[in-house]
Amino acid sequence: SFRQREIQELYFGTEMTNGGEKNNINNDENSASVLRELKETIKNQATEIESLKKQVAAASSKKTPSHSSHHGHGPPPTEDDNDEEYISKRFYQLAFKRVGWLSFFLCSLSLTAFIMNGFEHTLSKQIELAYFVPLLAGHGGNTGGQTVGTILTALSSKTIHPKKDALRVISKEAMSGLTVGLLLGSVVAPTAHYVMGISAHVSTVLACTLPLLSTIAATLASSIPLMCVALGLDPTVISAPAMTTFVDVTGLLSYFLIANAVFRLYGLEL
Repeated sequence: SFRQREIQELYFGTEMTNGGEKNNINNDENSASVLRELKETIKNQATEIESLKKQVAAASSKKTPSHSSHHGHGPPPTEDDNDEEYISKRFYQLAFKRVGWLSFFLCSLSLTAFIMNGFEHTLSKQIELAYFVPLLAGHGGNTGGQTVGTILTALSSKTIHPKKDALRVISKEAMSGLTVGLLLGSVVAPTAHYVMGISAHVSTVLACTLPLLSTIAATLASSIPLMCVALGLDPTVISAPAMTTFVDVTGLLSYFLIANAVFRLYGLEL
């Protein structure tokens, strides 16, 4: 019996030892598995952090425009673009910078005198035409001024590309100008005829001239800033006076040419 008791104790001791070893092996395997999962999680998080860093850096580079170089993706940097430099400039420096272009466009505006002189006979026959010359000149300048401001803002904010988007921008502004001219012409011409007592043929000239003038103004005002950028010129200095000059000349010429055509349709002497 004593011998049997020793055998049982030895047997149960061996079983307990084997059970303990199995538990230790299982614990080691579980620990290794947890470590592998933890390492994998850390690796994934590190990859995500790097990706987020790259996205933030890309967004920051897009929002912060570079003033050190110009690659043709917006208006060329000018001295007036920097607020500090603009404030520190003397008034005569600004005047000397602008007077050259203004002198050139002032000379170009003398073409309007030649146009008026060329159609002097028409004006003498239909004096009512002269009433609306200031109105048409002002409207052309207003239409072009709105468009120039829009294009310069879009260029400075880099929402349009001066070369890639040029055709799309110009065609859009031209159609916008045509729409504005048709709407205003349908109001101004009847008002001039029925309220102001202007003759039907001159009112018809107004109705035909306003859409054409608005289209010319919007087209020139959208194309001139883009051309300035393409040529490396400062659109903020050139665009507005160039637009005004060209719109005044072409608008006045169109007005008298349309007047001659309409008067012929009405069978009037010129």
